[in-house]
Parts: sequence; C-alpha cells; structure tokens
Amino acid sequence: MHLDVQTLRDFYYRSALGRAAQAILRRQVTRFWPEAARQTVAGYGFAVPLLRPYLQDARRVVGLMPSPQGVMPWPAGMPNVSVLCEETLWPLETGHVDRLIMMHGLETSERPSDVLDEAYRVLGPGGAALFIVPNRTGLWARADHTPFGYGRPYSMGQLEAQLKRHDFVPEAHVSVLYQPPSTRRFWMKTGPAWEKAGRAIPAVIAGGVMMVVATKRHPPRPRGVDEAARVLNPLEVLSPSPGKAKPV
Repeated sequence: MHLDVQTLRDFYYRSALGRAAQAILRRQVTRFWPEAARQTVAGYGFAVPLLRPYLQDARRVVGLMPSPQGVMPWPAGMPNVSVLCEETLWPLETGHVDRLIMMHGLETSERPSDVLDEAYRVLGPGGAALFIVPNRTGLWARADHTPFGYGRPYSMGQLEAQLKRHDFVPEAHVSVLYQPPSTRRFWMKTGPAWEKAGRAIPAVIAGGVMMVVATKRHPPRPRGVDEAARVLNPLEVLSPSPGKAKPV
C-alpha cells in the first residue's frame, strides 16, 4: 500500500525526524554516487529528497511518482521535474537512464516484480540502481509514524535474491538509520552517535534501512523457457500419467 504523497512530504520536509532521516540517506547516496555530470538520473516512489544533489550537473533529472501515491511539484522554486506515472509504465524511453534511485516504491507495491522489470527496462547498459527499503529486523520497520513502517520490509538476503531474479547484479550495500525512530530530544540529539556506532558494530545494532546498489546485467540471462513452456501447456494437465491406462 502506497502512502499518500502529502504524508511523505510532511515527514521529509516538515518534521524534525524526517529531515534528519533525509540528511542521513542523502549523505550515503552521494557517497555511492558523488556526481552525475551529463547523466540522466531518475527517482521512483518518493525519491525526490535524494535527487537534489544532481540537479545542477546532471543531463536530466526526473522524479517518478506512482499514481496510487499521488504527485507533488518538485523542486520548490525551480522548474518542475516530477511526474505522475503508472507503477509499471514509466514515461521514459528504454535504456536511457544512467542512475535510478528507488525509495518507497518497491516495498509498498503490490506488483514488485513488475516494478523491477520496469526499472530494468529504463536503465541503459551499465546503468545502476539504488534500492532503499526498510530492514525487517530494524526498529524503523515497526514504527508506523514513519514511511518505513509501511509495506513489506526486507532482509538483505531477500532483497538481493529478488534483484538477481530480475537481472540486477548487487554491487554494494549498507545499512543506515541506526538511531531509534523517536522524536524525543535525547534520541534526536544523539542521532549522529548512533549512526557511527551502528556502522562500527552492525552485528549488534540493526540499521532501520538498507541501501543496495545494483547494476544492470546486459544482456539478461535466458529465462527458463523449457520450464515455462511446460507450465503453460494445459494439455499436460489432461494427459494420463506414464504407466496408467487411458480412460474409456
């Protein structure tokens, strides 16, 4: 279930906890991709808070917002680059995206496999995608006063396995948002210390959000054609088993 765009906007732009989360996430995004000069950068779901570092130098920046969520103009005070789209029909040409950031788009979709197929379609050869999802063992997945408390949380193994099934090759991953998802002054003030401690001892503290960078496998691996054909052939269901007499 997608959250309403107004709820997402209010969290990331109008709440102290959301602004802190945005800063942490954006900092990690720029560690993965320091710049995107002359590249096409797209965000899907509600990824626009993380696209701002690329507005100046990228060839093109577009924020794709799924229709069940709704759309808002972005960025404020500048020409709009956000667009409403169907979950599995993005208004982008095949193979024209260099960098894709997906946040609040995969875990909230009822058709995650189709969303991943569309992400694969729009990426060019050598293109890379950054998938940001709630960690099923983290505190943020249990906090329904944040956007990460909705949808389907993942473990790292589940996310990477799903990406591989759709011809993405995981290249790097990191967990962030180690601080508790609380607006109390103590937790907010000690947030940087929690992030530092969590990265130092991730086996002890579970980050609330996982970020996985994956590249596009090109050409894609052949799908199981023989197996698919066998499953889709309805005559096999009606044929008798070997060794059994045909009914008369």
